[in-house]
Amino acid sequence: MGQTDAIVFCPRCTNRLALTTVDGRDRLCCPSESCGYVHWDNPVPVVAALVVVDGMVALVRNKSWPSGMFGLVTGFLERGETPQAAVLREVEEELGLRGTLAGFVGCYSFFEMNQLILAFHVEASGTPVLGDELVEYRLVPPDRLRPWPFGTGLAVKDWLEGRNA
Repeated sequence: MGQTDAIVFCPRCTNRLALTTVDGRDRLCCPSESCGYVHWDNPVPVVAALVVVDGMVALVRNKSWPSGMFGLVTGFLERGETPQAAVLREVEEELGLRGTLAGFVGCYSFFEMNQLILAFHVEASGTPVLGDELVEYRLVPPDRLRPWPFGTGLAVKDWLEGRNA
């Protein structure tokens, strides 16, 4: 079904939501005819930065990830923010670096997290300084970078293929 387990009650009238078929899909809906709330559970837009720091690709480890698991800098868009501004903000917040956009890598569905990832290539220079969400980073030469088969790893794959084209 794909519905979020966290939402149980209607945010408008506080009735318990019920599973109902809407437009051919199961949705959590308010049973009150006067309310009409539908929890659409649409994907959340996320930006990802493939950050190249002085020729090396920055991979980061979030505090909540297991040891040895690294990925790209990612974050949510803020209200009224463009994806381009969001990705540069995330690079500065998470790595302490001011970056410049070098290109759009692609758009990727990350169904496991109900996210839509907008990935950008960002160029930066200097020494990274970790933000509050990260515990570790690695700088990897592009020829040693290996994509992973989900989430931002698909952007890494496309970026590497684009470099070698």
